[in-house]
Amino acid sequence: MNATSGPNPVGALLLCRADPPAVRPPAQLLREHLLLAPAGDDWSVLVPEGKPWLHGGEPVEQVVTGWATALAVSAAGWPVVAFWWDRDRAGITLAAGFRRTVGYTWLADGTPVGEDEAMRTFAARLALDPVLDVQALGPLTQPDPEADAHSRLLGVVAVLGRVGLALPTGLHPGESADRLRSVALAQGAEQLEWSGWRDAVRAELDVVEGGPLGPYLRGPKARVLGGAQLAAGVPLLVWGLGRRSGGWATAGALLVAHGALGLVYDRLREG
Repeated sequence: MNATSGPNPVGALLLCRADPPAVRPPAQLLREHLLLAPAGDDWSVLVPEGKPWLHGGEPVEQVVTGWATALAVSAAGWPVVAFWWDRDRAGITLAAGFRRTVGYTWLADGTPVGEDEAMRTFAARLALDPVLDVQALGPLTQPDPEADAHSRLLGVVAVLGRVGLALPTGLHPGESADRLRSVALAQGAEQLEWSGWRDAVRAELDVVEGGPLGPYLRGPKARVLGGAQLAAGVPLLVWGLGRRSGGWATAGALLVAHGALGLVYDRLREG
């Protein structure tokens, strides 16, 4: 039996609570071969094209936990849920910003080996319903002779469906990595490739500018804000220096720096 066939294949999926345009830049920073596809309302799925866990000496759980953590840290506030499975176990790992990751594990026969508190933390960090959704997750942490690890993962997917997750047709956790890749490509998934740091940074800036702070980073509002910061900062800096007040001088210098950088950034991005 190899790692991509048989009753217990090895594989992983990364579910990001954000649209593909927001997921693309940080995913490219991983410099891995990944497929990206929409997965419902404000959800995206990343499918590994390769199998680094076969060559790097690390189990699939550690590989995808590292990916999820890197994505969550570089993302603009959205969490990442990693689904992983191998011959002996399966589980989920949630990464959200700089918080410590939280996960839950089942043996291949479906036996729970995680802590109930971890599942409650999982629900809280994803802002799931504290009553209905937590009750739906509860049976997944209890012994069930009829449930294997595969069905446990599908149970988590079903609960996440209550908050908008809708995986592409045929893309299910528990399948082999090769099958997941072929299904994702057949559904029109985008192949992510590393295009260099310059393009990656430019793409990240495009995402930030398209968000709520965008108008204050570039455009008329950004120029007004930068001008106002300069107008307030210059006399404050002069007054602070004249009075030998380090606090006021520092505040003025910061306003001047922010205003100048904002105007320069707007001009550079416009060019």
